[in-house]
Order: sequence, then structure tokens, then C-alpha cells
Amino acid sequence: MKPVSRAMLLLALVLAAINLRPGITSLAPLIERIARELALSRGLISLSTALPVLCMGLLAPLAPRLALRLGLERTIALCLGLIAAALLMRLAGQASPILIGSAVLLGTGIAVAGPLLSGFIKRHFVEHIGHAVGWYSFSMAIGGAAGAVLTAPATQLLADRWTYGLAIWALPALFGLVFWLRLPNRAESAAEVGSGSGLPWREPRAWLISCFFAIQAGLFYALATWVVARYHEAGLSLLRSNTLFSISMLVGLPSSFLLPWLAQRLDCRYQLLLLCGLCSALCLGMISLVPTFIPELWAVLIGFGLGGSFALSLVLPLYEVHTPLAVSRWTAMMLCAGYSMASLTPILAGLGRDLAGDYQLPFRVLTGLALLMSGLAWQLRPRPGKAC
Repeated sequence: MKPVSRAMLLLALVLAAINLRPGITSLAPLIERIARELALSRGLISLSTALPVLCMGLLAPLAPRLALRLGLERTIALCLGLIAAALLMRLAGQASPILIGSAVLLGTGIAVAGPLLSGFIKRHFVEHIGHAVGWYSFSMAIGGAAGAVLTAPATQLLADRWTYGLAIWALPALFGLVFWLRLPNRAESAAEVGSGSGLPWREPRAWLISCFFAIQAGLFYALATWVVARYHEAGLSLLRSNTLFSISMLVGLPSSFLLPWLAQRLDCRYQLLLLCGLCSALCLGMISLVPTFIPELWAVLIGFGLGGSFALSLVLPLYEVHTPLAVSRWTAMMLCAGYSMASLTPILAGLGRDLAGDYQLPFRVLTGLALLMSGLAWQLRPRPGKAC
């Protein structure tokens, strides 16, 4: 097998990770328009965000098994193909069943790719985990920010057809697919497979990590679905509301890259998790109670808090176990339990808006969840004899 340079492996990681969020965040700038044109309630249209997240949870345990059968690299390539197909389906998204069906296919691709990319990092970047995870989370943040920032202008350029604006994100997925198909597919060795094949359901720390991940993911996807509508309801223009959401996504870029590197360099990932949780709680409280009071400040800080907490949560399984497939199993459990719980957040927020008549109550509940996330970060402090 011809060896692949570390630069090429890092580029492969970046190209895969950059496709894990645009299919979800691209909906936020258009969600009220789509709901209006398709005559869907907010609870129902939120399925376009919630279903991918639910699939990302329920199907994550398939990832290690597929990697054993097909090989890690080919399985990730298959996932990129599913993501591209799901986004191309949105060309026919004027039919609401197709729009919802594309969400299921999208979530399937993301579900399997996520755990395997963590195993890919453990295999190829074991001496540079913080650096590799920084690029991984940074690339995901780029994809998420691009979906939030560029979808509306892309829609305007494409004859103001929102189906085209959503489907255009298939292009980077297709490019990533071609690149990954050129990577050599490496079979798992007996040592990497190890003796256990299941997920670590009986590990208390695995549950702590999963619950922390569930809350931060739930907060992110609830904001990705409803924060533009919250700002607009409070009296801000639609342009400014979209701009504030875009600011949050863009600020997530540096925090998602720098915090994993800083956590490894200073050995303080749990303290940084706590800081991110408290920062997120403060910002959500302000968005809930006084959304028009210096909203740019809270948009910046919430981007820092949620971007950082996501990036740091990706690091956690890498320090618990030692082989790529073991990391994939811990990550699969984190994503399975975490995304399954997180998928409820945008749906419940939308239902809360329909029942309460405004977004203040749902955002108060999100603030409480951010405080709970901070408590879990405190509980995640290392066991006796472990480093920070």
C-alpha cells in the first residue's frame, strides 16, 4: 500500500468534517419562509433539523461495525456519498415528504461518519490529537458557518429558489467523496479490533460525556433552528437577525480550533468546558430576556461558548481509550445517546413557541439546560490520579 502523507490525511479529515453541518445550518435563514410556503407548523418544520440529529444518534452504533466490514476509509467515503445524495434531493424540496426524507438520509451519513473520523484521528494523529481535533472541529465550524452565512445570498443568486440554495451544499460533499475514494482503504488489525465489540453502556464516565454532549448539541441545533426567529420576533430586522446568527457561527471558527489546542497544551480541558458552559448560559439568558440589548456581544459570546464546548467534547473519548476502534465505540455511544436526546430540543422549542405564543419561554428553558451543562462539566473533572 502506497503511504499517504500526513498533509493529505489532514486534508481528507478537513474535507469530510466540513460537510457534517451545512445540510442542517443552511435551513435556519430560510426556515420561516419554507414553513410559510409549505404551510407547515413550526413544530413540523423543525423536523428538518431534528430528524438528522435523531438519525445521528440512533445510527451512530453502526459505525464501528461498518468500518470492520468495509474499512474505515471506504465507509467514510460512503457517508459523504449519502450526504451529497440527501442534499441533491432538496432540489425537489417543494414536496414536504421529500424535504423530510432528505433530512433522514442526511442524518444517516453524518451519523456513521462522526465516530469514524474520531477513530481516523486516533489512528493517524495519535501524537498530535489536540492539533488534529482542532482542525476537525474548525472544519465542522466552517461548514456550519458557511451554511448559515451563504445560503441566503446563494438563494438570491439562484433565481430566489430556496430549493437551489439548500441543494448547492451537495457540491463540497461530492468533492470530498472523490478525494476519499482516492485514499487507500486500510483493514483493521486484530489489535485494533480488540476483544470488545459493543458500546461502553456500563461506563459511568461514558454517560457523563454523552449527557454533556447531548446538551451542547441540543443547544446548538435549537439555536440553529430558532434564534433568527427569536431575534426577528423581538423587533430586529430579518437582515440583522440573520447577521447575528452568522456572527455566532463565525465566532465558532476560532474557538473550535484554539480551545482543543489550548486544552492539550495547558492540560485544562475540563476547566475550559466549565467556562464554555457558563458563557453559554449567560448569553442564552440575555437572548431570552433582553434580546435587543447589545445583541452583537451575546452573539459573539454564544458562538465562543457553543463552538468551544463542541470542540472540547470531541476530545473527551480520545483520552479515555487507546485504539482507533475503541475510540470509535466511545464516540459512537456519545453520539448515539447525545444526538438522540439532542434531537428533541429543536422540536420542543418549536412546540413551546406554538403553545406559548412567543420564543421567550423556550429560550428560558435553553438557559436552564446550559446551566445543567456547566454542572456536568464540573462533574467531568478527572478521577483521582488522572491529569486534567
